[in-house]
Amino acid sequence: MKRREFLKKGAQTGLLAGTALSIPGFYGQYFAKSSSTIINKYDLVAIKGGEPDAMFDEAIKALGGMNTFVKKNQKVVVKPNIGWDVPPERGGNTHPKLVKRIVEHCYNAGAKEVFVYDNTCDDWRRCYTNSGIEKAVKDAGGKIVPGNTENYYQTAEIKKGKVLKSAKFHELILDSDVFINVPILKNHGSTRISVALKNLMGIVWDRRYWHRTDLHQCIADCPTFRKPDLNIVDAYYVMKKNGPRGVSVADVVTMKSQVIATDIVAADSSSAKIFGIEPEDVSHIGLANSLGVGNKDLSSLNIHRIIL
Repeated sequence: MKRREFLKKGAQTGLLAGTALSIPGFYGQYFAKSSSTIINKYDLVAIKGGEPDAMFDEAIKALGGMNTFVKKNQKVVVKPNIGWDVPPERGGNTHPKLVKRIVEHCYNAGAKEVFVYDNTCDDWRRCYTNSGIEKAVKDAGGKIVPGNTENYYQTAEIKKGKVLKSAKFHELILDSDVFINVPILKNHGSTRISVALKNLMGIVWDRRYWHRTDLHQCIADCPTFRKPDLNIVDAYYVMKKNGPRGVSVADVVTMKSQVIATDIVAADSSSAKIFGIEPEDVSHIGLANSLGVGNKDLSSLNIHRIIL
């Protein structure tokens, strides 16, 4: 059943020093200089060393451009993390420069409408304003909408879910042609890290059920209903402790990095490496891999690493 038809019917490892140039492990010694030439079809692009908007320009180019994912007259929903009433340098929310540039690329690719929203934890008005994301979206010509009322959500069955058998999904997730997931990489007290898989908690109404039932399995179950078409991980400011809200800028390391992939599990696996832990340290990554949501084995992927 198409989403529109459905909608109508259902009406930790210590702080790293310095910037991204000091990130061990995932980037290692292999770098590619920025280039406009597309040589291979990449499964994942990892980039570092620039501002959020400039990094996205180069990374999306390496995947063939936004028109690979967004076609003319399509309706697009962009789901950043806007959950917390904190400014960008606190590392609690997706960087507004990145969100703005994504919206611009969507319109340049021919999108008819681009919507941005989150089901926030703090007061949604203050989150939207103080994160800088509301202004960024409006400046790019996008439409920022709330997710704070249950009326915006419709119940859907999750047939492949092990624990999460159904959920109320925001109507934009059900009714959009393209779903772009834009999490921030950060520490989380319950799941070690919060990235692309966990960012999907903001597309449903009742997140508390996940916490009181089996958080990691619910996180893995959710994308079996609908996987994002593109995952863009913001690792510019990375909260290394006291997540998900953080306490102060002292919790944050400036890494100036970004990961882009269609595979949500691969995006989380590479982000774990950037954070300084192994994918196996995050239970929901393995569970999602087992469900066939994506591939956690980075060695099997064609990864393009860029340094600006």
